[in-house]
Amino acid sequence: MKKRAEIIASGLVQGVGFRYFVSRNAQNLGLHGYVKNLFSGEVLTVVEGEVALIEELFQKIKVGPSHASVNGSKIIWDEFKNEFKTFEVRF
Repeated sequence: MKKRAEIIASGLVQGVGFRYFVSRNAQNLGLHGYVKNLFSGEVLTVVEGEVALIEELFQKIKVGPSHASVNGSKIIWDEFKNEFKTFEVRF
């Protein structure tokens, strides 16, 4: 079953390659959407695809790349909208 999710990661998640880590993992899982930094210091990922694959990405986001320190993460589920054709890093 396909769904859409918004994932917010907080902690030391900016300036450590976090967006590229998310993008690489999402692409490897065949997911579509985007990742971007928020002014709050958090990172937002909006992703669409199979629920199990999104959950797998969420587990990776909760750990993050080696230089990151994720101290909080949450996922908000929504209906699949088929909005994206690729996964990209937004600025």
